[in-house]
Amino acid sequence: MSFPNTTSNDDNKIFVNFNQDYSSLAVGMRNGFKLYDLKKIDKLELLFEDSSDYTCIVERLFSSSLLAVVNLSSPRKLKVCHYKKNTEITQNSYLNTILAVKLNRHRLVVCLEESIFIHSISDLKLIHQIKHIPRNPNGLIALAPSSEQCYLAYPAKNVSGEVNIFDALKLENKLTIAAHDNPLVSMTFDPQGTKLATASEKGTVIRVFETSKGNCIFEFRRGYARCVSIYSLSFSSDSIFLCASSNTETVHIFKLTESKLQEEDFTDMFKSCVKKVLQSASYLTSVADMMNQWRSFATVKLPLSGPKTVCAITNSIQKTPHVLVASTDGYLYVYDLNIAEGGDCTLIRQHRYDIDNEFRKCFTYTDYLTFTFQFNRRYWKS
Repeated sequence: MSFPNTTSNDDNKIFVNFNQDYSSLAVGMRNGFKLYDLKKIDKLELLFEDSSDYTCIVERLFSSSLLAVVNLSSPRKLKVCHYKKNTEITQNSYLNTILAVKLNRHRLVVCLEESIFIHSISDLKLIHQIKHIPRNPNGLIALAPSSEQCYLAYPAKNVSGEVNIFDALKLENKLTIAAHDNPLVSMTFDPQGTKLATASEKGTVIRVFETSKGNCIFEFRRGYARCVSIYSLSFSSDSIFLCASSNTETVHIFKLTESKLQEEDFTDMFKSCVKKVLQSASYLTSVADMMNQWRSFATVKLPLSGPKTVCAITNSIQKTPHVLVASTDGYLYVYDLNIAEGGDCTLIRQHRYDIDNEFRKCFTYTDYLTFTFQFNRRYWKS
């Protein structure tokens, strides 16, 4: 078996992800993975390092020693280990490539292209399988960190933006939300599991739904002029702020509070519609929709656009609000966040992951997944 030789861009050269409370950063690389502590601004403290194999997925359970790891050499095998003891707890093998792994204090969830496996976190035994889900080649799922609202979200269709919410504690379907017209590309729960934020492949509108009944409670405009790829969505610990990163250089921070609409909050498009209300009632619906699409409360400007990023809002660094942005080209950016005034966030610190230069010449994990999908289909059909 040979792997594709590609010279594509830097996307997915490494795996980066924050844990559930944004107190640590996991970085998967060609020569293993590293786990960093994020409690200090001036230092990126290394908690653990493994140099065994190309690591394409590594997930940490909050601030515990439990890690879930998938290596590129065995993409169908999940390893769960105790990193402080440097011991492996268990291994689980699946019939297809593992695309995503999510953890909370009750469940470990493994996503394949057309099925989802739910394990109990206490003994890591398989307790449920969601079969025959719509094809999900990017492994898009979200698991609520909350112990009470233990919800799992995954796309209900691959041709539109419907999302299923599954109660992973009771092991039953909860509801389906028609979130967007276009297919989903990103979604996340707030820490309490009471809200779900979603974005579609169009990337202009981000919606927030309450998980009890599926009602849309907030709608934010990332922009009007161009469609973008939303890479990540993340709530603050108090669920008041939501940040969104994309393939542009701007990370948007939205505020989830009700406020009176003032003149300066209108864009030119809003003003035009308001004036036309007096002339035609047909504009009332469009105005009502637009008035709910608030602009961003604060913004982060990255040095460059393109590399995939994950973003987070945290209070764990010196107990003050900061925006964290980790990129697949090897940088962690730390910005301040003025929760009273908003506006432009200031870059405080920039950290570099220790990445082997040869790694930049390697093919991407996305390329490998494309190869394995094609191989698996041919194999099972034969």
